[in-house]
Amino acid sequence: MERLRNFGYLLKDLGRLYTRRFEERAQALQLTLLQCKTLGQLSRNEGISQARLAELAESDPMSMVRILDYMEAEGWVERRADPNDRRARRLYIKDKARAILDEIWRLADETRMEFLGDLSAQECDHLIDMLERIHSTARALAPPQVPGGLAAAAKDAKGAASAGAVQGGSAS
Repeated sequence: MERLRNFGYLLKDLGRLYTRRFEERAQALQLTLLQCKTLGQLSRNEGISQARLAELAESDPMSMVRILDYMEAEGWVERRADPNDRRARRLYIKDKARAILDEIWRLADETRMEFLGDLSAQECDHLIDMLERIHSTARALAPPQVPGGLAAAAKDAKGAASAGAVQGGSAS
């Protein structure tokens, strides 16, 4: 049970270390992590809106606009009118970005191989299976129902402590 207490820490720290290592590699392409995430998410979701792409890439909308402006100027992405909403634009990858995406995927492969290098192919498959199951479970969780939140819990604890002191004091 004690080792399970490290679960959250290990997930968070592995994510941090993995991201840092990928960013170090991406510097060779003169790309930021957010630019890589933007192209990667867009390649999987062509025709997506800017707002949805910002969510998927974990970016604020204003930063996403600047990144897309740059990528559009470089000829990597194209904004097209949304047929259902004249105010919205849909995003598509242009051929010029495909070679850059190939390099991003290569860097991701190298980073992943570096982190999983001590595991056998069977262990890697098992790890990914378990992580996918945990991910699925986590996504399906409903928000916790905490009556009254932290303030109520603190008040209840204080009330219980006071009651214990009164009961203890009156028994003397």
